[in-house]
Amino acid sequence: MTKPITLFLSASICLVPVAVAQDDWTGEGSLSAGYTTGNTETTDLGLALKLNREVGIWTYTGEAAADYGETDSVETKNRFFLAGEVDRQLGDKLFGFARTSYEKDEFSGFESRWFAGGGLGYPVLENETTNWSIQGGPGIKIDEVRDTITNVNGVPTVIPGSTEESFSVIANSEFAHQFNDAVSLSNSTNAIYASESTQFGNVIALTAALTDAFSARFSFDVRHDTNPPEGFEATDTVTRASIVYAFGN
Repeated sequence: MTKPITLFLSASICLVPVAVAQDDWTGEGSLSAGYTTGNTETTDLGLALKLNREVGIWTYTGEAAADYGETDSVETKNRFFLAGEVDRQLGDKLFGFARTSYEKDEFSGFESRWFAGGGLGYPVLENETTNWSIQGGPGIKIDEVRDTITNVNGVPTVIPGSTEESFSVIANSEFAHQFNDAVSLSNSTNAIYASESTQFGNVIALTAALTDAFSARFSFDVRHDTNPPEGFEATDTVTRASIVYAFGN
């Protein structure tokens, strides 16, 4: 088992009991897995954890996710993502936020990607069936680019890695609609703009309740980078079928 997956499992084991022990903590953990045999043997594993706590005018959220895959015993996917956010109500609806995130993807060309920033948010829709919230503001983006190898006049040439720090702007949209007591649709969109590269992400998910605590979820995740390192694709997509466990509700 790879180091990112091991770290994620360790963090999950530690955080879930803490969340459950506190009445004001809510959250969910999800597991997606796949195994294919035949001409190729493919395994995929996805884990995710989300935590939320509201204390007066403050809201604390945390998120962790890990994806790992192999094809014919060769690693083809290895990504780890961690984020935390603190929100403070500034009025009946307007709120301020501070957010930081870290991403490590072995197949993106980046050693790691960091973001830290803050801004303002506003709930556009709030009712019994539909919720839509948007937020945005400035921040700092740090991309650590790996060494890459390219051909120059037929000669393999190493392009040294670098660390790129740039002023950035973040924008997020969170939409959720409850069709009935059992079925809901969500769509999460985020963008981090910077002069060196801009990251876009979108996750659309359909969730169906199986019991009070367990649900089945089908989701489609798109990640796009406007300026990936040479030799790497600009867009990644992930389709998942997951089992979700909700706690603290």
